[in-house]
Amino acid sequence: MGAFILCLLGCGGNCQANLSANKNVSANPAGNVVTSNLSWAIGLSLGVWISANYSGGHVNPAVTIAFATVRGFPWKKVPIYFLAQLLGALCGAGVAYATYFNAISIVEGGSDIRTIAVTGNLFGTYAADYLPSVSAFFAEFIGSAMLLTAIFMATDKRNGPAPPGVVPVAIFFVILGISSALGMDTGAALNPARDLGPRILTAMVGYGSAVFNFRNQYWLWCPILGPIFGMIMAAFFYDAMLYRGSESITNKPSEETERHHLHSCARQNKLCGVVETV
Repeated sequence: MGAFILCLLGCGGNCQANLSANKNVSANPAGNVVTSNLSWAIGLSLGVWISANYSGGHVNPAVTIAFATVRGFPWKKVPIYFLAQLLGALCGAGVAYATYFNAISIVEGGSDIRTIAVTGNLFGTYAADYLPSVSAFFAEFIGSAMLLTAIFMATDKRNGPAPPGVVPVAIFFVILGISSALGMDTGAALNPARDLGPRILTAMVGYGSAVFNFRNQYWLWCPILGPIFGMIMAAFFYDAMLYRGSESITNKPSEETERHHLHSCARQNKLCGVVETV
């Protein structure tokens, strides 16, 4: 449900802002890059909020993998979460596409015409023409690292426990800032499901295999691997440098340390018992 809301509002915001710029669709533009960024920020915030009590607010496979790698999230749940996130993103993009089907057909020049350059990029993300592949990967890597750092920061109890409902609001501002500052190069996917779900949808509705053949499988190494590696790196850095919780693998005590701690506690309790007896 969280990924569904994310892509419904995000892709819908892209469609409204871009399609309304065509005079055959609307006399006046009904949006711009700011409203698009706001749509993605609101979509992510609401998606995290609505799923917080059921999945911990996981709407991003890269976040889930980072938590499994560093914070002890069960690896056996990762495939289930990824499938749910992907299906949610696919369905959310599908509803947005159905909503704007007629406008897309007008802009494309017919209901049987679908091209990436005109409307396909309203759903999946594609690197700008001027951007080399290495820079595209780096853009997704650094943006995703910033997002994961913000998530860890907002949920870190040592920063002062956040009141209920504050984390989704914090994520809203973070994603708005990242998309506004770092979104021009690649569209700031920052989420494998957010890109792959809508990309599969476009392949199904007429954009064809071109959505996967773009720049030699760009869909795999940039909007999927870029966020995953970026978030894993950020998770290790945050926990190694800032975090002190024992659930992190960077702070988890060894078995020998745990035995020593238990032995010390038992000895202290025994001494306390002797003192009380005396």
